[in-house]
Amino acid sequence: MDHRYVVPLILILVTISGIAYIQYQSGVDTSLSDHLNNCIIIGYAVEPPYAYVSAGNITGESPEVARKIVERIGIPCIIWRQTDFGSLIPELEAGKIDVIASGMFISDDRLQEISFSYPSFRVKQGLLVKSGNPSGIHSYKEAVDTNNITISVLADSIEEKTFHELGMPEERLIIVPDNPTGRASVETGKAAGFALSTPSIRWLASRSSGKLEEAHPFYQTDIPALRTYGYGAFGFRKQDRALISAWNSMMQDYIGCENHLNLISRFGFSNEEVPVHDYSNLSTRDRS
Repeated sequence: MDHRYVVPLILILVTISGIAYIQYQSGVDTSLSDHLNNCIIIGYAVEPPYAYVSAGNITGESPEVARKIVERIGIPCIIWRQTDFGSLIPELEAGKIDVIASGMFISDDRLQEISFSYPSFRVKQGLLVKSGNPSGIHSYKEAVDTNNITISVLADSIEEKTFHELGMPEERLIIVPDNPTGRASVETGKAAGFALSTPSIRWLASRSSGKLEEAHPFYQTDIPALRTYGYGAFGFRKQDRALISAWNSMMQDYIGCENHLNLISRFGFSNEEVPVHDYSNLSTRDRS
């Protein structure tokens, strides 16, 4: 594991565990027991390979891992609810869904609104460009510093926040609701690139008949907003501490095991994109 990411991962785990412990002390909740005999509602947005619909089935890295965790917890069934990415947290807080399973990155801003499970993946920044990368862009910072370059970003994404913090003029950002729209913006030349994580870019490029590719080489932009970039997890309401605890308990045994690695490889994830967790070193308090 790249040592540059050890400290951010520890900070994430400490933050998540601390929040869960504080909430645990406030009293017993029924977020787990309510679902042991009833369906759980899981929300997702279409962003392959994290979540998408294929032949009428909900699939992708996040829904498939969620299925395994739900099964291990003993929840009998799942009701899937599709929405725009930017609506996932509002729908969670409104009680319309119980879990977010959509490749959502952990961020300081989101931690103020919701709780996250332990991370299930760790990916890098990337840029989807036309084949040959005609604009010659190899980092987010370079895109900002190059005049007349327009970049597409997913609404309410970490990439959108990153470009804002880097000082990208609003007129040079195209906010799109989903991946197909972002891909089309590059194919038509409306945008020089579509900023996404590397698994999404690999997925889109592999299905573009050679028209698009991942910008290579690509250099990671180092700014405070990206301190925890790329750690993805499942989202929960803060008060649902019993459900979060059960979910994390099942993740400890599943994430990184052979069955999990085989599952996510179907969606283009490599072993290097799985966080290395040593849960055995977490205290009882941290695991609560």
